[in-house]
Amino acid sequence: MSMRRLASGAIGLILLLTLSVAAATAPQWPDAGRSVQIIVPAQTGSGVGNIVARLVSDALATRLGNRIALHTFTSSNSFPGMLNAIDASTDGYTLLFASMETLVIEPTLQRSPSFDPLENFTPIALVAEIPHILVVNNGLPTHSVGELTDYINKYPGVVHFGSSGNGSALHLAGEYYMSATGTNMVHVPYSAAEPATNNLVSGDIQAMFQVVSGVLNYVRTDKVRALAVMSGSRSPALPDVPTMAEVGYPTLQATRWYALLTLRGTPEDIITHYNTALNEALASPELRERLLELGATPLGGTPQELDTFLTKETVKWREIIQDAHLQPR
Repeated sequence: MSMRRLASGAIGLILLLTLSVAAATAPQWPDAGRSVQIIVPAQTGSGVGNIVARLVSDALATRLGNRIALHTFTSSNSFPGMLNAIDASTDGYTLLFASMETLVIEPTLQRSPSFDPLENFTPIALVAEIPHILVVNNGLPTHSVGELTDYINKYPGVVHFGSSGNGSALHLAGEYYMSATGTNMVHVPYSAAEPATNNLVSGDIQAMFQVVSGVLNYVRTDKVRALAVMSGSRSPALPDVPTMAEVGYPTLQATRWYALLTLRGTPEDIITHYNTALNEALASPELRERLLELGATPLGGTPQELDTFLTKETVKWREIIQDAHLQPR
């Protein structure tokens, strides 16, 4: 055997050993000793979004084998400070559990957004959606969307609809209805959805475009009258309530959806790992049942589907905001 062949073989062996050692010592992902940080757009312990985030994170933690810590914030303006506070990086241990308000509405309504979530995060998958639902006070003599539309046209300025504030999702859903039906109601902004819902029950306002989870018990106990859900299919939580498509308005859809994203620049294999774990979790009977109890429909899907969905939703709600002549804050 020649010296050249011996040298070549030795070099090959050294390279093989080097690669083997590197593979053995390379950090494995996910590292069970590290926590996954999930940023959540909700005040600690409040709101259905926080509940959905907790249910989903618990299901993910079981599948990943990692502890998951939730960090809450109240608006997209809090993003930069939040990321600095948790030492966020693109190694796969920082996620964003976001709603349509955070990803679409807030950035559109801010005159000078300090942070654009869509520029800094990349999709993993949709998590769930809760449809908006048109509900009216029992004293209003309308039992269908058609009757309500006729009533508003006959008695202008009589019907007041409440929301959780100017530019909120509840407000924009009402603006969407007025645009689609050619009607005009008086908007009454509240500081939150709960007091508006209470005033709907008492009759101080006549209508709301709440999310199903916010009025589920009121509808089931006949304290308010549900006219239609604003989704493509009926809500499993209220199967007797028709969709807007069934009553003649197929394009009038508005849902509060939730999505899971990670920092842009995270490796594709990690994104795929999270996507697989999330879809498995959402398909599990335990998680599905808990979400459906809240009025939330589990979704799932691919990162590409979420990316396309985000683009469509952004265009749609920007047009609604413009049509409503809402000025950036």
